[in-house]
Amino acid sequence: MDVAEWIERYRRAWEQADADAVVELFTENASYRNNIFREPHVGRAAIRAYWEQATGTQSEIEVRFGRPVVESDRVSVEWWTTMDEVDEGELTLPGCLVLRFSPEGLCEELREYWHFEKGRRDPPAGWGE
Repeated sequence: MDVAEWIERYRRAWEQADADAVVELFTENASYRNNIFREPHVGRAAIRAYWEQATGTQSEIEVRFGRPVVESDRVSVEWWTTMDEVDEGELTLPGCLVLRFSPEGLCEELREYWHFEKGRRDPPAGWGE
């Protein structure tokens, strides 16, 4: 699987809150660090559990990705998400994924950095380029 396909499948999995689809994108022992100050979720079972919990309160999700920056097996890509969240209401959640891939095109390591704001906002001019 190439980078563009991986990103598209990740986007669809998030919008559909599909934990089965997302875990297929990772190696068996992948590391998924959704918060740099917390321990990573390691392995497909832990990634599934995190995704079910995280997306379980989200609806009306729209995910956009910028153009990825690829260097060997490393990829960085911005994302911009709007959603409704049960406790918070409408949110805008922009962020960046830093990824490392296996030779087979599955993600071995994911780190994400993000911020959220109340309400739905569009990205600024030039975002994602």
